[in-house]
Amino acid sequence: MIDTHCHLYVDEFKADINDVIDRALTAGVKKFYLPAIDSSEHSNMLLLEERYPAVCYAMMGLHPCSVKENWIAELNIVEEWLAKRKFAAIGEIGLDFYWDTTFTEQQYKAFRMQIEIALQYGLPIVIHTRNAMKQTIEVVEEYVSKGLRGIFHCFGGSIDEAKRIIDAGFYLGIGGVVTYKNAGLAQVLENIDLKFIVLETDAPYLTPVPYRGKRNESSYLKFIIEKLALVKNVSVAEVETATTANAKKIFAY
Repeated sequence: MIDTHCHLYVDEFKADINDVIDRALTAGVKKFYLPAIDSSEHSNMLLLEERYPAVCYAMMGLHPCSVKENWIAELNIVEEWLAKRKFAAIGEIGLDFYWDTTFTEQQYKAFRMQIEIALQYGLPIVIHTRNAMKQTIEVVEEYVSKGLRGIFHCFGGSIDEAKRIIDAGFYLGIGGVVTYKNAGLAQVLENIDLKFIVLETDAPYLTPVPYRGKRNESSYLKFIIEKLALVKNVSVAEVETATTANAKKIFAY
């Protein structure tokens, strides 16, 4: 299994990160992809990757909620890092109009600039979108002809939105939300082939049932898989095999 999206480097894991990773490895999770947030967390993210080579893989990018007055300086830092070394993806990037719309214009600019950077480096993008699904899909569709590819992290949209994302050549990142009774995501995924799905936890957030409300961790990927197997009426092994193959197609290493 591959956790395509987890923030294992944040403060919530500082006290027991070794145990968290050991539990995940024991559960069968073999790789952890770490999305960037902003420069305040880069060193923590890269230190974790260094501690767990060939297990943890860092991305680089500016989260839309971190697009503030200093967004240009932050993007300069992103570009400096990309010039220094390899990263698994540009992420997480996108549009978020849930908490604050003060920097809406800047979010659009940062999103498009980072898409161009991804195309320049031949990297996939990992997208965060909240209260902005339609707008985010529209931006992505502008670049499909240029070969843009990636994942819509934490997908929770409609069947029509899912189909537009798939038609754009992107995967749906599915996590703990699929286990929530009233989310409606399970019903959408009934109509989506496994070949378009990758797994994620978004740890420490969006913990699946039966641990909802507690800190999430990568070992809980098994609950997401079990739910997907139920939704798709297939075996757990089939979900594991398909989603792992998809993650390997997206990420070069």
